[in-house]
Amino acid sequence: MDPVTPIEQALHTARALVLADLTADEVAEADVVSLVEQSVVERRWWVEQWPDGVAYVPGLVAQDVQDALLDRHGRWPLCPVCSAGEPHALDVEPELGPDPHWVCHKAGVKVAPVGLLGPALGGKPSA
Repeated sequence: MDPVTPIEQALHTARALVLADLTADEVAEADVVSLVEQSVVERRWWVEQWPDGVAYVPGLVAQDVQDALLDRHGRWPLCPVCSAGEPHALDVEPELGPDPHWVCHKAGVKVAPVGLLGPALGGKPSA
């Protein structure tokens, strides 16, 4: 059996983190999971071209899925911090960097690391 490469580990981790957030927000339907898989395939090529960007993959997959959901289903994830005003989506920061977080720019706060959105939404952490 071949060892798992750092690139494959990063892709598996990114998939798991984004699926955890989708599941926590109860939007992990089959078509949405397909969006995650599509992003992972595209990001595999990207990180093979730029292996130094391996730490950026979770944030990039989260952004890819967020963009794809906007086109098909609307904004995701909606901000759990701001209760007044127009509903708005959280953003991923840094846009290209390690340790991605969901942030609310309106309130100016980090809401949760990518993969740990469940507690911020009032749920339990994913196992």
